[in-house]
Amino acid sequence: MNTPFGLANLWLEGDLITRFVALALLLASIATWVILLSRFWELRNLRKFKPELDQFWRATSFDQGMHSLTKHASNPFFRIAQAALDASTHHQSQSTNHRELLQTLNYSEWMARSLKNSIDAVAAHLQKGLTFLGSTGAVAPFIGLFGTVWGIYHALIAISSSSSAQIDQVAGPIGEALIMTALGLAVAIPAVLGFNALNRANKLLVADLNRFGNDLLAYFVTGARVKSGE
Repeated sequence: MNTPFGLANLWLEGDLITRFVALALLLASIATWVILLSRFWELRNLRKFKPELDQFWRATSFDQGMHSLTKHASNPFFRIAQAALDASTHHQSQSTNHRELLQTLNYSEWMARSLKNSIDAVAAHLQKGLTFLGSTGAVAPFIGLFGTVWGIYHALIAISSSSSAQIDQVAGPIGEALIMTALGLAVAIPAVLGFNALNRANKLLVADLNRFGNDLLAYFVTGARVKSGE
């Protein structure tokens, strides 16, 4: 049954600003869900690499440990281990014409800085999309509220210009305008919840990366991994 009220009528009867607000909320909702689904899928795949660390540290040599890690660009543990190996090789292979590095940074400082840079690069990648989610969660309710205020304003103008104002003439346009607030909340709530969940998951993963980096630093500097409880 056709009804003069609802979302379809809101789009058909709304002016340019009303349609712009509705379209902006729709696009923000689509982008939010795309970011959430892709980021959670990526984090799920990254967690699969963590069990490889036990095999890595059981290896009899660093090269054997590297072979136990999945050699994939999306494996942050492999990237950090490879960056540590490259940094160690670079520091130890400096020629006499390039002694400035050795004079300013000793081996331990150089490895610590190199590992920190590689971990920071992975952490920066993990932050992808979080700024949009945080901004959407903060702004979307106000965009919806603006659409509501604008819709009620035009509804009251239409009612005031009418010779008679019956309840259906008032309830319909105002009810449609209030839908904009609901749409704003429908966009903001998943964005905020997703932002918090992703932020927490990223912190846990970065903590694992920092522990792995510290173990690598201890291995390259002292020749042995620092085990917890010792």
